[in-house]
Amino acid sequence: MDTIRKITTENAPAAIGPYSQAVVADNTIYLAGQIGLEPKSGKLVDGGIAGETKQVLENIKAVLLAAGSDITKVVSTAVYLTDMDDFAKMNEVYAKFFKEPYPARATVAVKQLPKNARVEISAIAVK
Repeated sequence: MDTIRKITTENAPAAIGPYSQAVVADNTIYLAGQIGLEPKSGKLVDGGIAGETKQVLENIKAVLLAAGSDITKVVSTAVYLTDMDDFAKMNEVYAKFFKEPYPARATVAVKQLPKNARVEISAIAVK
């Protein structure tokens, strides 16, 4: 691995801590977890789990574009839900963004997420 390059875009929420929106190492893009924040206002979107999941995936698309990739090149995701009862609704929105072959995925329940979000998704993609 020769270099690690930081990816930043104004089209996704700014990092709210000591981390990058994404980093590129060789031809792999590692995306930080995104929550359903609207990039300009920094506020959590309305619409419950469906609205938040859609915004999360739009944020991921924006970071991937800034990295020179796109959502079709995502190979793995990790989904964090504060309520597993939201799984079906999250999955319904998620399925609209990804096509076969679907990324590998882990989904876990967590006690709490930043800004009281209902869902957070991180991803790994290739260029």
